[in-house]
Parts: sequence; C-alpha cells; structure tokens
Amino acid sequence: MYCNFYGLKERPFNVTSDPAFFFASRQHEEALSHLIYGVTQRKGIIVITGEIGTGKTTLCRLFLSQLEESRQKTKTAFILNPHFSDIQLIEAIVKDFGINTKNDCRTSFFRELNQFLLREAQNGNNSILIIDESQNLQPNQLEQIRLLSNLETEKDKLIQIILVGQPELNRKLDLYELRQLQQRIMVRYNITSLDGDELKKYIYHRLDVAGSKKIKFSEEAIEGITEFSGGTPRLINIICDRALLAGFVAETSLIDTRIINRCRQELGSYTLQNQETS
Repeated sequence: MYCNFYGLKERPFNVTSDPAFFFASRQHEEALSHLIYGVTQRKGIIVITGEIGTGKTTLCRLFLSQLEESRQKTKTAFILNPHFSDIQLIEAIVKDFGINTKNDCRTSFFRELNQFLLREAQNGNNSILIIDESQNLQPNQLEQIRLLSNLETEKDKLIQIILVGQPELNRKLDLYELRQLQQRIMVRYNITSLDGDELKKYIYHRLDVAGSKKIKFSEEAIEGITEFSGGTPRLINIICDRALLAGFVAETSLIDTRIINRCRQELGSYTLQNQETS
C-alpha cells in the first residue's frame, strides 16, 4: 500500500523469515559462527535458543542459503514445526531428506535413513537436520533425536542435528530422563534482544535492503520503538510497518514520536497476545 509513496521495492518490515533482510547483529553473527563451527566440525548436536521473535528461523534460513552458495557437499532436512507423533516426526525427517521408503513403519524409516546417511558420508557429504520450534518436542521425541545422533562411523557423526527453540527447550533438555541427550550437546548459543544502538541500525538496514533512501526515524521515535519492542526484531517490524502506513496516510517521510506513540496505542496488548500464540 505504501511502497510507491516511499519508493520501496518491497515492504521492509514483513515478519516473514527472509534471509535477504538478515541483520548481522553481534549475537546473530556469533550464533551463525556457532552453527558453522558445529556443523563443519561434525559435533553432532547443536542447540540454538532465543525468545519469540528474536530471529532464530531467519538465522536458520540464512545458514542454509550460505551452505548452498558455498556449494558445500551437504544434504539437509528442515522441520519447521514438529507437532507430530513419534513416528510422524521420523517420517517427516526421512521425507525431507528426500528418502523414499518401501514401508511406512518406524523400523523401515530408521533403516532407510541409516543407509542414506552412510551413502552420503561415503560420497563426502555432510547431512544436517534442523528442527525449529524444538521446545514443542516431547521427551520421548527428544530421545529419538538422541538415537539419531548415535548414527556414526568410527571417525564422524553421520548426521549433524540442530535444535532451535525458545528458552523452554533448555528446561526440557535438563530433565533427568534426557541426561544422555544432554551429554551429547556439544554446541550451545542463546540469542537475546537487540540493544539500543543495534536497534537503530536494524531499522535502517531493512529500509536500505527494501530500497528506501528518504524515510527517516527521529531519535525520539527510535526511543519509543525501543520501549515498545524491548529490542525484539519481530516487534520492531510490527510497529515500524504500522508507522510507515501512518506516515503514508499523513504524507510524510519523517516518522516522529507522535506517529510512534499513536501506533503503540493502536497495537496495545494485541501484539504480545499475538506473540504468545505464534
């Protein structure tokens, strides 16, 4: 609606996980480095956590796109939301790796997956499984993940497993019955919110990617966005998108504190409620 007015190629503050808009904050760079290290060194299980809206899924998509661009010999499976039964989870992993199974049963899934991983390892490929929203996994499903991590040769793990989720994932992993899985986690990183200076850079980074040169946010507006969002990227996107719409209606390219305050009032508690159910 407002793109033509501002001269934008696309909306800069969509809440979708688009790697093109990835902002390399200090923490996101460190998280990416942990992913690259864990996978290239074949550490087995990697855990990345962060609150809702801190950019975990975007980070995963960027990581996968970098693997493709570097033409590393990898095979990947990406499970976005593991609301499955035990056998459905294994089936989803097998299918996402592109494996065709003769029988739809647990034994067949594990056998075919093991054979696939062995072939890929013999061909010099590294196989990577990413499970997003891993805090939704039940303890018995996490135990299945541990069994997958046992697939190995004499020298290397056959599959690198990346568990991505909200902080509740760490509490679940600390359960006594998952202590064997806990011992196999070799790399961990927790992403927190952007600080004030990074928040401002984040906003202008997204505007720049979208092709805008004339939109300006006043310092007071930045402060209001910081108070509203707490530095959470998704909340920053939500209020900035609403602010650009308000600026379009007012026919101004300057987003000031008056616009931000009005947007904060309009969004109210809806945003937090929406986050809790997302």
